Amino acid sequence: MRAIRFHEYGEPTDVLRLEEVAIPEPGPGRIRVRVRACGLNPVDWVTCQGHFAGQLPLPRGIGLDVAGIVDAIGEGVTDVAIGDAVLGGADFMSGSSAGASDQAIMYYWFRMPAGLDFVQAAALPMAVETAYRGIDTLGVKSGQTVLVHGAGTTVGFAAVQITLMRGARVIATAGTTYADKLRAMGALVTSYGDGMVERVTELAKQPVDLALDTAPISGSLKDLVQIVNGHPQHVLTVSDFAAAAELGVRASYGELQTARYDVVGDFAGYAADGKFTIPVAKTFALDEWRSAVETSQSGSAHGKLILLPDSD
Repeated sequence: MRAIRFHEYGEPTDVLRLEEVAIPEPGPGRIRVRVRACGLNPVDWVTCQGHFAGQLPLPRGIGLDVAGIVDAIGEGVTDVAIGDAVLGGADFMSGSSAGASDQAIMYYWFRMPAGLDFVQAAALPMAVETAYRGIDTLGVKSGQTVLVHGAGTTVGFAAVQITLMRGARVIATAGTTYADKLRAMGALVTSYGDGMVERVTELAKQPVDLALDTAPISGSLKDLVQIVNGHPQHVLTVSDFAAAAELGVRASYGELQTARYDVVGDFAGYAADGKFTIPVAKTFALDEWRSAVETSQSGSAHGKLILLPDSD
C-alpha cells in the first residue's frame, strides 16, 4: 500500500515521502480501515520537525484523523464489522504508518452516522477533542462570558460551538473568512492584533470570565491575561506552551488532562444533523500531499485540509 512517511527529522516538505509499505495488521483491540479521508493537523508538521524525537522509532507516518471502511478486525473487537464506515484516530504510536495511507490501523473509532460524509467525518476528531478538552479544563459553565482567541482555526471554530452549547456567552477573535459564520452562530466577533484588549472589553461590556487561546503562536497571551482581569489560570492555550509556562497560563500540553475522544461520536451525530461543523478548506489526492503540506504551512488554509487516498 501507499503511505506518507518520514525517515529523518526536518521540514515536512524535505523529509516526507510517498512510498510503498507493507499493509499493517490490526493487533488486539484495533481495527484496520481502507482510508477514505484523512485530516491533516499542525501536530503532523511538528512531529516531522522532531517534537517527539526519541520517543518513537523512525520511520513514522502522519495523519491522525481518519474516516474509512473497516477491512480487518483485531482480537477482542466486537462493536464493528467488516464493511462498516467509521471515523476516529489512527494508531500513530504502534506502527510506522498512520492515517495518510491507503489503509490504516485505528485505536479508537465510532460508526459514522447517516448523513455524514467521509470528508466531514475526517475533519472532526482532533478539532473536537482538543476544543472540548480545553473547554472542560477551563470549567466553562452556563452564563459565563468566554473569549475564544483564534476562532477561525478548526479548534477555535469547534470551541465556539461547544461553548455556546454549554449556554455561555462567546466573544471570538477571528479574521474575515469566518467572522460572519461565527456571528450567525451567536458569537460576538472582533479582529485580533493591535487594540484587541480594548475591542474585546468594549464588546463584552462586562467581565470576561475565561479565555481559550486556539490561535497559532502570536504573542497574545499577555493580552488574554489582561482581558480576564489578570488571572492567568483563567486562560488556557493549545499552542503557545513556552509563553504559558512563563506567564502561569494553563496549557493543553503538559497539564494532567484526560483525553476526550469519548465525545467525538456525539459530535459526529451533531454534524450529521447539521448542528455542528468544522470548515473544510480543500481536499487533495494522496499523491498531492506536497501541495497540502505547503498550503497548511502557509497559514492561509482557512479550514481543514483533507487527503483522499481513494481519489487517486
